[in-house]
Amino acid sequence: MNFFEYLALNWRQILSLTIEHIKLTAISVGFAILIGVPLGLLISYIKKLNKPILGFANLIQAIPSMALLGFAIPFLGIGTLPAIVMVILYSLLPIIKNTHTGVQGINKLTMEAAKGIGLTKFQILRKVQIPLALPMIMAGVRISAVTAVGLMTMAAFIGAGGLGFLVFSGIRTVNNNQILAGAIPACMLALFVDYLVGMVEKMVTPISLQKNVSNHEKERKLRARRKVLLSLSALALIFIMSFNLIFGQNKNEKVLRVGGKDYTEQHVLVHLLADLIEDRTDLTVERNVNLGGTQVVFSALRSGNIDLYVDYSGTAYGDTLRYPPITDMEEVYATVKKDFKEQFNIDVLKQMGFNNTYVLAVTKETADKYNLKTISDMAKVADELTAGTTLEFLNREDGLLGITKVYNFKFKDTTGIDSSPRYLALINKKTDVVDAFATDALLKKFDLVSLEDDKSFFPPYYAIPLVREEVLETYPELEAIIEELGDLLTNEVMIELNYQVDELQREPDVVAKEFLIQEGLIDN
Repeated sequence: MNFFEYLALNWRQILSLTIEHIKLTAISVGFAILIGVPLGLLISYIKKLNKPILGFANLIQAIPSMALLGFAIPFLGIGTLPAIVMVILYSLLPIIKNTHTGVQGINKLTMEAAKGIGLTKFQILRKVQIPLALPMIMAGVRISAVTAVGLMTMAAFIGAGGLGFLVFSGIRTVNNNQILAGAIPACMLALFVDYLVGMVEKMVTPISLQKNVSNHEKERKLRARRKVLLSLSALALIFIMSFNLIFGQNKNEKVLRVGGKDYTEQHVLVHLLADLIEDRTDLTVERNVNLGGTQVVFSALRSGNIDLYVDYSGTAYGDTLRYPPITDMEEVYATVKKDFKEQFNIDVLKQMGFNNTYVLAVTKETADKYNLKTISDMAKVADELTAGTTLEFLNREDGLLGITKVYNFKFKDTTGIDSSPRYLALINKKTDVVDAFATDALLKKFDLVSLEDDKSFFPPYYAIPLVREEVLETYPELEAIIEELGDLLTNEVMIELNYQVDELQREPDVVAKEFLIQEGLIDN
């Protein structure tokens, strides 16, 4: 499938995400202007506030955007709110600084003349300072607006949507068409925003102060055309906001929010659960895919931002509860079920039929070269090998920290590479070993060799549905519905479903619905 075929098949999703991206960016930049301009004016009048306010704005710029999102989730939850707050904070510095610079740069004689004709401080601000500083202010807004378009792609990591969803989904599944389908509209949107705000910047700059303007009459006609274009753009933005406000609200009060992590299998599981629950009940399911790693999704469940998601027994046991890894499946499940109920008021439902445990994988070439069949074989030559593992695996006791102790080895070098890029590094011989999941379709796609865990180090990672206690009490029928689905999802089934998304480049919602129909769980 080439890029244009992908566009033809998925244009509705691309258009929807583009509109969502525009809406989120417009709200963020709008609030940034409402906050940044007054702060810029404030520090122009009260000099003592200059350093703390600009220092705070500079500090925000120094914090990585993903880290800021992580900090925001416990307080603001997931979805649009933390994404908008993040972009507002990152957009403040250029607006504050340019507002301050614009006001401070006004000719002192102009200010004296304004005072001399009897204008009050507020009148000077409204009639002299703001109009003269406006070109400089708009230059700051222009920088912030263009930057906001790019920053808003980060919103996809916490379920806020936007074009970042396509970009990061494409990276994760090694789908270049999907990456381009998100990146190209984002780039075009940034250029269009730059053009529009640039027009506003020129319009607020007096003709007499503009360079390279010789024909004032021609410039006035050009300004009239710009006003028309800006008016049309404003109307389009109002329409987008109004349409979303009127038709985007869910009218069904009985809404169940299902969440998932940021990789293919979790996307498929979200749609499997959502389609089946909507078919068997009168609930409307809100699908929150691509929410990041374990701690992000679990925090969202605890805070009530989502009601249900599927985790894995080993992750819950070792990563969330912080117990040392063990291999007893029944003990792991019983402990997680008991502790989650007591500590978090979360119900752990029956384990699903697939065990998505960790594996270490190498290319066939590496396996043949070193005669690798087990992790013990690999341990003997580990000092000659480089590893590229996910950041989670790199820092977990049931990951690299623990396995190096049990098998007594140390890699020549280890690099943290999240998602599908670690596979690309492996097949391009930049690394020799990767961590993977047993049901990962990319193992099949790249024809990799999974090394046998001959010392049974890795804990069981059976899929376990987690539901907030009050939700299950309100809708007890959910347990039987989810259990019926879970019994059908074996390792082989999940590998095939994941493979259809990762290799055949089909959409997760389509794959999920097709499976449910084939199994006779839903009609259509």
